[in-house]
Amino acid sequence: MRRIKTGDEVVVIGGRDKGRRGRVVRIVDEERVVVEGINVVKKHQKANPMRSVAGGILEIEAPIHVSNVMLFNPATNKPDRVGFRTLDDGRKVRYFKSNKEVVDL
Repeated sequence: MRRIKTGDEVVVIGGRDKGRRGRVVRIVDEERVVVEGINVVKKHQKANPMRSVAGGILEIEAPIHVSNVMLFNPATNKPDRVGFRTLDDGRKVRYFKSNKEVVDL
C-alpha cells in the first residue's frame, strides 16, 4: 500500500512550487508522481506529419519526487504525515498522524 495514491490532494513541500496544492494525476514509478499544475516544464516538440503531431513548445507536467509532497488534511488545512492502521474487519487503511483520522474508507 502506498502513502500517496492517484486522486489524492497533495501539498508540495520542497522545490520551486513549494506550498502549492494539486491532485495526483498518475504514479510514474515507486518514487515519482505527476501532480496537476505542479512542476510545469516547457518541451520543444518537433512536428511529425506521419502521426499528425503538431510542432511547437508544449507545457507539460513533469514528475516530482514523492518525498517532496505530503497529503493534504482537510480537517486541519495543512499537509500531514500518513500512517497505516488495520481496522477491526481486517482492512488496511491510511490515517493522518496528527488527528488519527482515517484517510480513505
